[in-house]
Amino acid sequence: MPTKQAYEIQPAARMENVRYAIRDLAVLADEVARKGNKILYLNIGDPCKYDFPTPPHLIEAVHKAMRDGYNGYADSLGIRPALEAIRGEAELNGFQNIQSVFIGIGSGEVIDSCLTSLVNPGDNVLTPSPEYPLYSAVLAKLGATPNTYALNEDNDWQPDVEEMALKINDRTRAILLINPNNPTGAVFSRKTLEAVVELARRHNVMILADEIYDKLIFDGERRHISIATLAPDIPIMTFNGLSKSYLVPGWRIGWAIATGPREVLAPYLESTHKLLRARLSAPHPFQYAIQPALEGPQDHLKVVREKLRRRCEVTAAWAAKTPRVKLVAPKGAFYAHPSLDIPEDDLTFVKELLMQKHVLVVHGSGFGQKPGTKHMRIVFLPQEDVLGAAYEKITEFIRERY
Repeated sequence: MPTKQAYEIQPAARMENVRYAIRDLAVLADEVARKGNKILYLNIGDPCKYDFPTPPHLIEAVHKAMRDGYNGYADSLGIRPALEAIRGEAELNGFQNIQSVFIGIGSGEVIDSCLTSLVNPGDNVLTPSPEYPLYSAVLAKLGATPNTYALNEDNDWQPDVEEMALKINDRTRAILLINPNNPTGAVFSRKTLEAVVELARRHNVMILADEIYDKLIFDGERRHISIATLAPDIPIMTFNGLSKSYLVPGWRIGWAIATGPREVLAPYLESTHKLLRARLSAPHPFQYAIQPALEGPQDHLKVVREKLRRRCEVTAAWAAKTPRVKLVAPKGAFYAHPSLDIPEDDLTFVKELLMQKHVLVVHGSGFGQKPGTKHMRIVFLPQEDVLGAAYEKITEFIRERY
């Protein structure tokens, strides 16, 4: 009999830099919940966990597609009615020079594919600080690096374009904008977007525009501007999907719209399309919700925005009266990113808050932040009474601890 040897399978070294703070904290929350504690979850941006029902006509469209037999593989880039609906809406909104539209397994897969076909090891992408951590995780996997620029908390969380300009180097392949922003809830001004356009034009870099929350702006003084509408001469990949505005995050349907000069984008798009062909297709029947979503009734959006407006007001009012908390009021999406005036790091803060008061938020350092600052990200999707209970517990925790 051969001797049995125990050994460990070691992960690839690249995984050292792959982190996802939002889900990682949920593991600790599960441990707390297993002890019989009820957790108030303010950590994951899934509207379906709260009082945001999926529009019925989308469910019926998918159900019909399944009944009609659309349960096999789809075309690699997406089904024709969905692609035409995405392109049509984009053109109505002012997109020009559209060179490709393709559908992925959520916007996450689209983003992964676009970065994979863009960067080589040692390249970098200008990413915001704070940022949605998917981008850093994908870049780490690819051996590329996030080249961070600040979102200025003192200027309504607008990007610091002057710092962007200083950060660009000969290995910079793209500038990432998340607008409306996760985790801050900021909506970028036209002036800011035009400055970013000019920067990209001057340095011949692509813009990656994550606009998944574009329909979820509840501040009456702001409106969303797609950066692609300002610069048809620059290569821009705009990411969007059904998850947030159409309340179906579990369906995993996202897309990208490529705009800019054909001759500039052609080799890059062929590389990206090759990746999409290799994985066969995005979920087939769920793509049949895209056309009715974009071209059908939009009544639910008014209800969603009004709920978010009220819940944002509850959040801002709580922050204004709570010691050691300061908040730049969000304008869109459903996140608040208040700063914390505390003597310890924000990861310790959120872990202790979870264990002592059973409220789960995410530490600001999990999204990256300006050195010396401390934050937490709050998802204000829950109903007002749930938010009120959670905020009361956070206030108690702060007063007792500090």
